[in-house]
Amino acid sequence: MEADGVIASHEAVVSGATEAEYKFATSEALLIYLAAAVLVFAAVLWTANGPRLEKIDFSVTYLGARMVHDGRGAQLYDLTEQIKLRSSLYRDPNPLIFEHPPFEALLLSPLAALPYKTAYLIWGFLNALIWLGLPLLLRPCAPVPAQWIPYLGLWLIFAPLGVALFQGQSSLILLLFYALSYIYWRRDHSFIAGICLGLGLFKFQFVLPFAGILLLRRKWGFLGGFTVSAMFFGLLSLAATGWKGCLSYAKLLLSVGSNPQNVSYGSAVDMPTLHGFVHAVLGGALPVRALSVIVAVISIFLLTFTAIRWEKAERVSRELSPPAFGAAIVLSLMAGLHMFTHDFSPLMLSLLIAMAYFPDYSHPALRWCIAGCIGLFFFPASYFVLVARHKMFLIFPLLLVFWWCMTRLSGDEGRLWEDA
Repeated sequence: MEADGVIASHEAVVSGATEAEYKFATSEALLIYLAAAVLVFAAVLWTANGPRLEKIDFSVTYLGARMVHDGRGAQLYDLTEQIKLRSSLYRDPNPLIFEHPPFEALLLSPLAALPYKTAYLIWGFLNALIWLGLPLLLRPCAPVPAQWIPYLGLWLIFAPLGVALFQGQSSLILLLFYALSYIYWRRDHSFIAGICLGLGLFKFQFVLPFAGILLLRRKWGFLGGFTVSAMFFGLLSLAATGWKGCLSYAKLLLSVGSNPQNVSYGSAVDMPTLHGFVHAVLGGALPVRALSVIVAVISIFLLTFTAIRWEKAERVSRELSPPAFGAAIVLSLMAGLHMFTHDFSPLMLSLLIAMAYFPDYSHPALRWCIAGCIGLFFFPASYFVLVARHKMFLIFPLLLVFWWCMTRLSGDEGRLWEDA
């Protein structure tokens, strides 16, 4: 009896210690989260009061929104008119042009009624809230790392998120829509998942390849929701610019595709996409049209392979395959024509999926390969050094390797975690 009492007393002490450690760890995580919130909002304020405010990408977004707000939507893609307005708005303007979809300019036109700095602050705070909310939203789907502090740390060190916030870009919002699509897909609400994916059409160069994979898989419910979003944005585009403005936008996109070296169009030859990599490697040997054919053929092959792999994985396992979803995200980024550092933001979801489904020790090569990719993607210098040297296209092979690893994982190989 005395021994039982000692054991019970010991267990009580251990239990109390464990509970105290849990509370301490939870308090630490909360403090780090609050510190991160202060840091993120301070970054927005610092940028708004910095000397390069007129050079960031938001200045181009504000330019398009201002044209629609001023009732010049039909001239939105008239580059001469853009340059005139840009010269009147900024002392030291960004050389890029507004080539975003018309509905984006319409949706953001209320911000154009405000001074530029005020508009950036509102937009920046919105992006900051999304950045801070995403770790909480995705935590039920991302059980690795198990501790909150390392988990939050990953969100803070992933450089594309910080670049998106600084530039006033919409990549954080795109990550949000990918995340919502993933969550509803896991819950077997395909139609809503499709709507969420379609809401990311403001960066259609990434969303459309993902939808192409779903089309090859004949996922009509998902595509039905996607079509609803697309039709809604189509109507908004007509309201913003009219038929002539929409046709001007189509012509501008063709011009951008035909002049990948143009700096005002974003210089697609220095981008970590299939398009950018092929142009960087073969641009000096082949004409633009031949390069476009090569890119199209390889893109179709990769899309088809991903769709087949995804279909096979779910047919064999008879359940959803999150790694296949992650592989589709990676491919959607590779297949996009234009991709900057901030556009890597949706990759965060694929990285979290890869960690949650990290292979066991029976697949050593795959383990090392995935671990290497994760380490490089979370290493800030991987982006900044290559940007400074205009060698961003060198990240494409890393994306390709990571995509291949995710397709391997989609075969249900060495999965650690069961679906929530």
